[in-house]
Amino acid sequence: MYVKLNFLKPFILCCFLFYCLNMKAQTTSLEECFSIAKQNNITIKQARSALLTGEYNLQAEKKGYFPKVDLLSSYSYLSNPLTINLQTVKDGIVEGSSQQSVNTANEIYHEITGGNLSQAAQDRIYDASKKVISGIYPDYNPSLSKQSYFIAGVGVRQPIFLGNKINSSIDLAQSVVNSADIGVELAGKEVDFLIAIQYIRILYLNSLIKKQEQIVNALDKNKNYAEELVKNKILPPYQKNWTNVVLIQAQSQYNNIKLEKQNAHLELNKLMGVDLNTEIVISDTLRYNAVNLEKPVKDYWLTNPVYRIANNKITYAETAEKISKSMALPNIFAIGNYNLYQKDLPVSIPDWFVGLELQWTLYNGQTSKKTLAAKQLIEEAKLGEENSSLMLQVQSRVAKNKMSSLQNDVDAMDAARKEAATTSSLITKRMNNQLSSPKDVNDALLVETEIEKGYYTAVLGYYLALAEYFNSLGNPSQITQFIK
Repeated sequence: MYVKLNFLKPFILCCFLFYCLNMKAQTTSLEECFSIAKQNNITIKQARSALLTGEYNLQAEKKGYFPKVDLLSSYSYLSNPLTINLQTVKDGIVEGSSQQSVNTANEIYHEITGGNLSQAAQDRIYDASKKVISGIYPDYNPSLSKQSYFIAGVGVRQPIFLGNKINSSIDLAQSVVNSADIGVELAGKEVDFLIAIQYIRILYLNSLIKKQEQIVNALDKNKNYAEELVKNKILPPYQKNWTNVVLIQAQSQYNNIKLEKQNAHLELNKLMGVDLNTEIVISDTLRYNAVNLEKPVKDYWLTNPVYRIANNKITYAETAEKISKSMALPNIFAIGNYNLYQKDLPVSIPDWFVGLELQWTLYNGQTSKKTLAAKQLIEEAKLGEENSSLMLQVQSRVAKNKMSSLQNDVDAMDAARKEAATTSSLITKRMNNQLSSPKDVNDALLVETEIEKGYYTAVLGYYLALAEYFNSLGNPSQITQFIK
């Protein structure tokens, strides 16, 4: 059943994407963008892959206590077979053996008679023994091996004591896994933040497009009205030409905004991990609502993955110091070997053996310096942690200050745009009563457009600062409460 469900996951995801991205009647929400990105974003997938790699390495380090079993084999061809030179010790062996024969005969004679052999008898026994031993002593050097031989065996090496190297390696691998785990969360947070930025940007562009459409329509009506006045010879022709110029500029700005929105959608598609040609319906505009921010919890930065990954570097550095110190301690292994192929083995090679092996580096000029470097790395990591804490605190405070400043701009620009809209309406009415010219209407509409753009730009900055604030708290997706 579990396998079947896993098999259906891609199908369910495709259906979800089709439903969210291709329905024309409903806009894609920011929450849906976050959800799609979690499954498809390449950066998040890379972070998950790095985590999986770290977990495999951790599993490998945990097996460091297991014995190592090797199949060892070799083929050797010697310039000359190994031999033992018996000729260099021949005189000593003959002399010693002959003298031993004399001593043995003398002891036997003494046991029987109670006396010793005469010197002449001893000399005869000595000469006879020497002649016999010299005759049977090898006049060649026997070989200890053949000129070529093959060895095949199984070697075992079991760690007994490694000076805490294995434990430290496991701790180091665990630290890497912890860092990769935080990295997955950090990647998700960064992607959420960037998606929120692009989504807000699209809402901003939708607002500009909507306003620009209204301005283009108003300028088009003004151009048509000017044409009628020129036909009726009420206005000179250059007044109509002026309205054409302004209309062309407004249409060009409208097209440029639409192209900018296409680029924003491309960026959003990339962040979500979907095909760049996927059509994402986001038809909402940017609506301003003042946000009353609650005071963040004490030491809020401690839960931010940016801070946590800096904190984990301290653990990594401390483990690196332990490994550096362990290099000065000895290593003890139990070793053994069994020769599987025992035919024609040299005399000097046993069929099997077991033993203990000690490896201890008595002097290494690099060890002390590496230990100092590891200690310095700990200090560096602690400074990095402190810097991350300060950076996040500064980011949150700066973002709040930006919001306060932009809130004043939004209020001022909102009042100005209302006045501009009223002014444009009054001038248009005056033109209909022939109390003002089409040029006056054009000027009023252009001023109204710029003020409207200024208003939405201030609103955009306000929400971008809000996104930065939530990102500094470590929860950029919280902005969905205010982007509806």
